[in-house]
Amino acid sequence: MNRILIIRLGALGDIVHAIPVAAALRRGLPTARIDWLVSAKHRELLDLVPVVDRRLAVRDRGDAEGGTSLVSTVREIRKSRYDVVIDLQGLIKSALIARSSGAPRVVGFAARYLREPLARVFYTHVHDPGGSGMFAPSETRHVVQINLGILKPLGFTMETPEFPIEDPDPMGRTTCAARVSDQTGGRFALLNPGAAWPNKRWPPERLSQVAIALRERRGLMSVVLWGPGERDLADRVVGGAQGAAVIAPQTTIADVVALARRAAIMISGDTGPTHIGAAVGTPIVGLYGPTRPERNGPWLPQDMTVSRASICQCHHLRRCKLETMCLLDIQAAEVIEAAERRLDARARESA
Repeated sequence: MNRILIIRLGALGDIVHAIPVAAALRRGLPTARIDWLVSAKHRELLDLVPVVDRRLAVRDRGDAEGGTSLVSTVREIRKSRYDVVIDLQGLIKSALIARSSGAPRVVGFAARYLREPLARVFYTHVHDPGGSGMFAPSETRHVVQINLGILKPLGFTMETPEFPIEDPDPMGRTTCAARVSDQTGGRFALLNPGAAWPNKRWPPERLSQVAIALRERRGLMSVVLWGPGERDLADRVVGGAQGAAVIAPQTTIADVVALARRAAIMISGDTGPTHIGAAVGTPIVGLYGPTRPERNGPWLPQDMTVSRASICQCHHLRRCKLETMCLLDIQAAEVIEAAERRLDARARESA
């Protein structure tokens, strides 16, 4: 195998969870060409992953600019004459692109591990991880380990995931990093109230309470992240924090990586910035309800999760179908306690 294409268009956290597949391929095939097909809006993260040789950015839904059209992308893929295409997206669209590549081997998951089971018909080689399926409540394996399993049909195994993500600002001199350093004295917590799914958002007012406690007990200022459409959530956190939190500058994906590498701790729901933080070693307190921390949570044993997945009746739904979503059962005191325990563990690691 000399030419390999990985297809994972999005979302941001799912791309993070797929990076160990590229790392394992590079470790096993140091001279192979490893390319990645990604949505244009997420390409910036892969620019920081040195084990990938070429990033093919395609305009996807919601991409305002950048990337090429789907037709042009497929044409370029066919010209590359890949030996293997690995579809980690699991949609009919991605599977059809993979098969259209002309590669003799197109690898994907068994139908019950796909968001769109009909994608299975386009694969020449299928990996069945066993169990009841990716989205079944009984599936407790982490998605990173499930992703790594897709390499078994190609003769590779790798138990310990690697996340080779470079620091985009090693000197801390970019506008974003420098501004945050000036505002916080260089030591800070990252709070992230947003998420693409409303069902994953913990109330901003409770994050305000966490920020107040972190300043009083640990001397930590909090920096509140926000993305498109989330500025109001961030403003509400800062507004209720009694001066213990500041709003982050408008950030790129690279900025999030740089800030996460410098944060003393990160507190967030199950969303892309959380997974970036976990991948670069930021101490994490993750808040879970409609998704399970066993599958989507941070993987360092020292990291903490506060979960209501066991009582959630809306698993993997963007919006709660009940009057009171399960995350509302998580109180600020429980998150503050988890944050203190994680900070204590970090102190022991550094001693």
